[in-house]
Amino acid sequence: MSLTKINATAATLTKNRTEDSVVPTSGMCVTCIDGCIGMCEIGKSAYRGHEVIYPQPFGIITSGGEKNYPVDYSHFNILSGVIGAKGIEADSDKAIFPNVNLEVNFGHDKGLKFKLPFMIPGIGSTNIAKNNWEGLAIGTALAGTGLTIGENVVGMDPEAVFKNGNIVDTVDLKRRVKLFTDNQIDGYGAIVVQSNVEDTRLGVQEYALKELGVQCVELKWGQGAKNIGGEVKIKDLKKAQLLYERGYVVLPNPTEPHVIKAFESGAFTEFERHSRVGMVTEEGFAQRVEELRSAGAKYIFLKTGAYGPADLARALKFVSKYKLDLLTIDGAGGGTGMSPWRMMNEWGVPPVELHSLTYRYAKQLTDKGEHLPALAFAGGFTFEDQIFKGLAVGAPFVKLIGMARAPIAAAMVGKTIGNAVKNHQTPVYVERFGNSIDQIFVTANELRNKLGNTTFEKLPTGAIGLYTYYERLAQGLRQLMAGTRKFGLPYISRDDLASLTKEATEISGIPYIMDYQKEEAEKILMSK
Repeated sequence: MSLTKINATAATLTKNRTEDSVVPTSGMCVTCIDGCIGMCEIGKSAYRGHEVIYPQPFGIITSGGEKNYPVDYSHFNILSGVIGAKGIEADSDKAIFPNVNLEVNFGHDKGLKFKLPFMIPGIGSTNIAKNNWEGLAIGTALAGTGLTIGENVVGMDPEAVFKNGNIVDTVDLKRRVKLFTDNQIDGYGAIVVQSNVEDTRLGVQEYALKELGVQCVELKWGQGAKNIGGEVKIKDLKKAQLLYERGYVVLPNPTEPHVIKAFESGAFTEFERHSRVGMVTEEGFAQRVEELRSAGAKYIFLKTGAYGPADLARALKFVSKYKLDLLTIDGAGGGTGMSPWRMMNEWGVPPVELHSLTYRYAKQLTDKGEHLPALAFAGGFTFEDQIFKGLAVGAPFVKLIGMARAPIAAAMVGKTIGNAVKNHQTPVYVERFGNSIDQIFVTANELRNKLGNTTFEKLPTGAIGLYTYYERLAQGLRQLMAGTRKFGLPYISRDDLASLTKEATEISGIPYIMDYQKEEAEKILMSK
């Protein structure tokens, strides 16, 4: 049985003619008939070519790989006992789940403080990020967590101003930072500015540090969705030409006369803008870290993708040696923008395997007495049980769980409901909870009380949606932690998990469920 849907998927708006009779190895219809209009991916590629590489429709979707990996986080169960409590007095009146502390502090000086152990890794220049940034930035700030401004935001800004190849003014980046900082409460959370090859050439991080007061910057070695640079689609010729002039790879070349003519005649309707792949060397890495510190960076992060074991080891060694503040490790299969669909499914190390290797390498470094910054795991996390398992698999090194598609979904739903209420078109599915913002969003009363009526009334409902989603995750995580008798994040350990399959045990080193606490159980049974 194939682990991937090969020739038909909702992501590329394709399907088989004989949906119930498909060849497992090729994904083709068992009977491919002359005369078919080409609904499958092969057929659509026959007339739209490279356009079918990417998920569609662009700009209003996020996309995640649908490959069914042999092992995932559902192959572990959370186990607990009945004895004692950690992080609180072992008293049934005190050891209640609302008293679980989810705050986390990290950074070289422990100066970064999050109310919840969540982080939105880099979401950058895609329309889906830009169109929902209000909700994402304000919701994250209110929740007291972290948000990363991803690659190419400045380069994609048509109103950005450059001098001698460097950014001197930008509307979009300024807006993104300000939406977070204006709503930040008591210093909780962080806004992070990420950079890729083009951003570094344009001086984006230096500008953010000096002009926008940003304290956290992130270097990028890719992501879990793809092994090439970021890409978007451009429907405007002038913008495509502008991006070409700014140094991006734009396909087809929007300055060539025959391309311009073909575009204007409707032969094709969109250009592709691609970023370059980075070329990592230790010398270049060390130099860039020093440049950023000299430019005023208080905290420096690194995000790496689903590369092989050697590059994972390299990332851990570099962040250790050059004293960075956070390393995010992103497993294969996700994506918030326009990652090539086949690449998203077939490239990279899956999350459980990548995260298990990370634990092994991190332990090796710390056993030698070497410095290790906080780690964050990313790769398909959506709910509290997965978050707990991710923290446990990486314990005690992992402090945060990175999520992107799920928070974006929450912000989009919040925005959509807000628009529906405003237009007096509340969907029946939602109307059963009420017809007003205060009735529909369960955290509305809490936020209104915390912020005051005037501020609350100005909140975009996308922000309320994200905040409410995080509130659910927080309560669910507290319940799981209280059940395992762990009342603070530092107490979560690998002992809180058992593997449900021998394969999961072999990969992770977490005991098979029939071997879990075997010796301890025998001692109890043999005692007098």
